[in-house]
Amino acid sequence: MLLINGNLRSLLLVEIVMETLTVTLAYIIVFALGASIGSFLNVVVYRIPANISILWPPSRCPHCLHKLGKRENIPVLGWILLKGRCRHCKTKISPRYPLVEAITGIIFLLVFARYDISIETLGYWSFLSWLLALSLIDLDTMTLPNPLTQSGLIAGLLFQGILGFAQTSQLSGISSHLMTGIIGGVVGIWLFDIISFSGSILFRKTVMGGGDAKLAAMMGAWLGWKYLLLSGFLACLVGAFGGGGAIALKLINRQQPIPFGPFLALGAALTLFCGEAILSTYLHLFFPIALKF
Repeated sequence: MLLINGNLRSLLLVEIVMETLTVTLAYIIVFALGASIGSFLNVVVYRIPANISILWPPSRCPHCLHKLGKRENIPVLGWILLKGRCRHCKTKISPRYPLVEAITGIIFLLVFARYDISIETLGYWSFLSWLLALSLIDLDTMTLPNPLTQSGLIAGLLFQGILGFAQTSQLSGISSHLMTGIIGGVVGIWLFDIISFSGSILFRKTVMGGGDAKLAAMMGAWLGWKYLLLSGFLACLVGAFGGGGAIALKLINRQQPIPFGPFLALGAALTLFCGEAILSTYLHLFFPIALKF
């Protein structure tokens, strides 16, 4: 009996160790994949505003135009091995490059931990990558390029169609999810256009760029109108605190424009991970009677 119990404990221990190794390996692969996508996002963020092809020429030092080798192109580690300098001309390489790669890797890990192996995981990896690239471009240039917002909207509608078929295996599921994305996109662009128009009349100056409405339309295509509204609310909330804090700390002045795209992206990300919990909490707090019916 003692021998049997000992064997069972050994088998259980081996099973736990193997499961831990498998999960750890999966997370390492997911992070590496995310960091690699982050490396590509660095290319997108730099080249699209400059009207340079994102496919050619290959990655190179922006100062001496030295083509990066395989070791230099390793996400995060490449920058560390180079000690933050170009191997050829010794010019400093911005730490933002490995930071974006690491952040993208972490984003991929969070999505994978939340949605496991699923259509949602692949879709939301793409969605959040789009949002990260747009946020960085908005921070750099105060613009949200049409090629990214438009392609993101189309990708969102495609995701809705695939998700609808995956969940129902019927054409009705495709049309239902597709309509969710279309309505979300329309609500996004109309709502933010109305806000922009009303704000311009009220304050007698431009209060929101046209790209923000297009970004909202893209978000609506991915999230649907309900979660788009939540994303917009969270973006305004974070933006108000963030902008107010920056003004209070005298990091910016009241007249200085603030890019709203990163706040919209953050609102969408928070909604993606916590949207159901936030809406459920809100309904239980303010409409508890309605939930009983």
